Amino acid sequence: MEVRARYVQMGLFTLAVLALGFGFVYWINNAGGLSDRAAYRVQFDGPVSGLLRGSAVLFNGIRVGEVTALDLNPAQPREVRATISVDRSAPVRKDTVVSIDFQGLTGSPVVTLTGGASGDPVTAAKGELPLLKARSDAGETMSQSARDVLRKLDTILSENAKPLRDMIANIDTFAGALARNADKIDGIAAGLERMTGGAAARARALTFNLQHLHVPEAKERAPAVQVVVPEPSALSSLDSEKIATVSAEGVLSAMSDAQWSDAVTRIVQATIIRGLEDSHAFAGVSRPLDDLTADFRVAIDIRKFQIGAGNAADVEIGSKIIDSKGRIIASQVFRASVPAASEDASAAAAAIDQAFGKAGPDLVAWVARTIAEHSAQKGPQPKKAAGE
Repeated sequence: MEVRARYVQMGLFTLAVLALGFGFVYWINNAGGLSDRAAYRVQFDGPVSGLLRGSAVLFNGIRVGEVTALDLNPAQPREVRATISVDRSAPVRKDTVVSIDFQGLTGSPVVTLTGGASGDPVTAAKGELPLLKARSDAGETMSQSARDVLRKLDTILSENAKPLRDMIANIDTFAGALARNADKIDGIAAGLERMTGGAAARARALTFNLQHLHVPEAKERAPAVQVVVPEPSALSSLDSEKIATVSAEGVLSAMSDAQWSDAVTRIVQATIIRGLEDSHAFAGVSRPLDDLTADFRVAIDIRKFQIGAGNAADVEIGSKIIDSKGRIIASQVFRASVPAASEDASAAAAAIDQAFGKAGPDLVAWVARTIAEHSAQKGPQPKKAAGE
């Protein structure tokens, strides 16, 4: 049986499929795809390097459409006109900013739409698409920007060539002066370091303390007496942890590689209190306390506590004994001098400690004797009867 070929029907079917295909392509390119689209005309006042039909259109970084057409303005050769198709839901306004950005490693150009504060829609002349004007530098590439910067830099250098030459000459002169005085710079830096205490921070200073005083038990005692020893007074040069030195010309300085364990006034106070306690001459010896009523106060004034001329340790301490009514009942000055074995810090600290070891026991013995004699002369106070 012969098969009858229906060529006419097959041809019509083929033509219909082709027509539908062309229609679909036309719809995609012009009608905007599957969503409702709005078309806008964008005017660029310069080159748009790399921008093509089909390039993406982004609104605040989100893709909302694509470029559907590109053409030139015959009346204005600098202008480039692009037609874009975007989703109608994109809030394109009259003040929306249009520019070109480059994305990815290849730097593919895209049209960017940014914000817009007003609620006014984009207007259009009769029979034309709504017009958006791009920024004047919208099509400028990174290479163009770099060339512009280099041109501006070249202009600045050209206009300031003489001042730059003068500056370089001054730097050369300054470098030459530094080279000629290189041996003095180390000395200046060392002086600044000493002045700011940098050397002390880098190399930790040796620390010394005073030995306990060798005080025998007092022969004369005042067993009912309470004694307080306030912190001694001293010049500011002695009221610190530094080991002081005085030259033959009277110039006062301090050793940079050694110091006392505490301020001189506090370690002298603690050592004197310990010595008075070891004498067993009084009922109690203490620093001043808020709730303590003392019978006598021993005021100490440190006048010398240093290495003096001739590398000898000089210690001079003035002392006053004050009763509970604030009257000075006795005063005395104690001095001692001991030569240092050498000029290093250890020998200096040892010599000052030895000198204080001579003056300190004399002060303790004098305080014990004086208060005991005063208490004996004063005698016991009669107790007042009740109601008097």
